[in-house]
Amino acid sequence: MAHFRTLDDLGDIRGKRALVRVDLNVPMSDGKVTDATRIERVAGTIRELSDKGAKVVLLAHFGRPKGPDPDLSLEPVARATSDVLGRNVTFIPDCIGKMVEGAIFAMMPGDIALLENTRFYKGEEKNDREFTEKLAANGDIFVNDAFSAAHRAHCSTEGLATVLPAYAGRTMEAELEALERGLGNPARPVVAIVGGAKISTKLDLLMNLVKKVDALVIGGGMANTFLAARGEDVGKSLCEHDLAQTARQIMIEAATAGCAIVLPSDAVVAKEFKAGADSMVVPVDKVPADAMILDAGPKTVETVNEWIDRAETLVWNGPLGAFEITPFDKATVAVARHAAARTKAGGLLSVAGGGDTVAALNHAGVADDFTYVSTAGGAFLEWMEGKELPGVEVLKTR
Repeated sequence: MAHFRTLDDLGDIRGKRALVRVDLNVPMSDGKVTDATRIERVAGTIRELSDKGAKVVLLAHFGRPKGPDPDLSLEPVARATSDVLGRNVTFIPDCIGKMVEGAIFAMMPGDIALLENTRFYKGEEKNDREFTEKLAANGDIFVNDAFSAAHRAHCSTEGLATVLPAYAGRTMEAELEALERGLGNPARPVVAIVGGAKISTKLDLLMNLVKKVDALVIGGGMANTFLAARGEDVGKSLCEHDLAQTARQIMIEAATAGCAIVLPSDAVVAKEFKAGADSMVVPVDKVPADAMILDAGPKTVETVNEWIDRAETLVWNGPLGAFEITPFDKATVAVARHAAARTKAGGLLSVAGGGDTVAALNHAGVADDFTYVSTAGGAFLEWMEGKELPGVEVLKTR
């Protein structure tokens, strides 16, 4: 694994200004944060720097503003961050300029402040050098603790690390270590589970994984396209028939690389997609013409769990069925609980990520039992696709 400077590499930082990039793009309703998970994730880094006497200056974006927008101000997020930390967090209503520099100068060692939304300035997303230098004027060191934004080459994610001494925060450090153990240098056999609606959104991911894992379990709507490519009639199921040749090519690549492709052998089908809809289990070659596949069946669950039992490492992105609606959550829940049990027993290293995946593991009640669950979304997906992440690459020591 490439070496990254972490907080362990900091010397005496008492009184130094630590610019800390965090992900505070949290859900809001009526001016209040409704889910503080992302704040909780970075709380350890913030507290550690504060306890070491740094002036902790938090940088974050919020939403996609076209310029200054009071509805996308980070001021209410500062209050929520203060609540999570149990410490005062001062909100500074800009992120560059003399007023900001003066407010930071007035901070005492250990104080914490949050600057206004970096995306209020167009230079942020353009990774503009001039804007980077204006941000850098607020700090002596840069700490990046926002892996979830690391796939973006913006001023506050990549640019600052080229101007200031740069370090990975504790959340970034934990994420990079977990991902390295998941696919970088994993214990084998490695099994990957990939679900979701469409192959078209995960082509790069599938092509990368078949070269890196020993077995690839394909679930969700995308499995229907593979089944159709194999000649099965999937009825009215969600299916990208125009990508049948692509699915066949992925299966050829997998065979060449020695990767087993695991597709459903049976499925839960229904004539309508709604909670409590009448459903039945059928073999995948017996799907009624007027029905749709909405979940993997029990035999498929047994097969997937057998692969998990053989595995040393599991990487998971995407549910096996339409888990948001009962009874089409059974396969995802059963496999998630099996993987969690093996992890708790010490027999499996399990790394999962992606919005739907996190929601599915929470639904199954096992998110805390996996080795590592990433909330990073796009950055996690790009990492699984084998792409370099600008916000990570710039932190590597060379």
